[in-house]
Amino acid sequence: MTWIEAFRDGDLRVATTAQLLAAGATSKSLHAAVDNQYLVRARRGQYVLPGTDRHILEAVRLGGRLGCIAALADGGVFAFDASTTHIHLPPHATRLRSPHDRFQPLNRANRKGVQLHWDRLTDITGGSEYAVGLPDALIQSFRCQEPRFALASLDNALHLGLVRPWQVPGIFAELPERLRYLEQLVDGRSEAGQETVLRLLIHQAGWAFEIQVEIGGVGRVDIVVEGCVAVEADSRAFHDGWDKHVRDRTRDRDLAIAGYSSYRALYRDIMYHPELVVAAIAGLLAANNHCRTFIV
Repeated sequence: MTWIEAFRDGDLRVATTAQLLAAGATSKSLHAAVDNQYLVRARRGQYVLPGTDRHILEAVRLGGRLGCIAALADGGVFAFDASTTHIHLPPHATRLRSPHDRFQPLNRANRKGVQLHWDRLTDITGGSEYAVGLPDALIQSFRCQEPRFALASLDNALHLGLVRPWQVPGIFAELPERLRYLEQLVDGRSEAGQETVLRLLIHQAGWAFEIQVEIGGVGRVDIVVEGCVAVEADSRAFHDGWDKHVRDRTRDRDLAIAGYSSYRALYRDIMYHPELVVAAIAGLLAANNHCRTFIV
């Protein structure tokens, strides 16, 4: 086995010198691989392959592991803004280096684009060699971002089966009292992060609603508000292209035939202009005088 096979066969993103030597590498071959840019020395004793995600490289180089939003994104969980590298550090971490240059000790001036987390982990053995476990990442995300986005991440992790329902109480037990009310709003049926955020907007407006509703002749609808307005969370990933536009318009037609008003809320409006989403739903409810309306 060669060091290349060690990465491939071991499904490694980060490998230690000991692992690569055990796979048949020598100190000389590792130095040559780094010099010829076949291998990247992220930190003393730790290597990654060229093209490794920059967040992973920065976390390892600094001396920690991905945490919070960065760990969620790496694990395939919804993360509203994953542009910053969130790095978890153990309480007594030493020999910290700049995430951008392994030869420079870490200081405030050379850690741009990085958010450090010194939180106590509930499971120090969870996760991987470069990222904390998802339950701890979720706990950190509730402390680090707006509650609606953190709840969206938790819902998505539940929907994907990456976190189990029995783990939810333990997550909220680690959060400040002011955030624990969110536990009653958790719902893993939401299929995407924007659906959770949309659901919270509707909940906060005081309207009655159901999610993932099966409507005869139409199929499943994201949310039905007050029994008459079908609201769906649209994003480019699933609704771009003419064929998909035809499918969506056909659904709108069939919803109209079934007696529903329909509204497709754009991702950008849900996330950045929630007041417009609430106003649009309020307008449709007001136009359907057979619905109980709540105008805000």
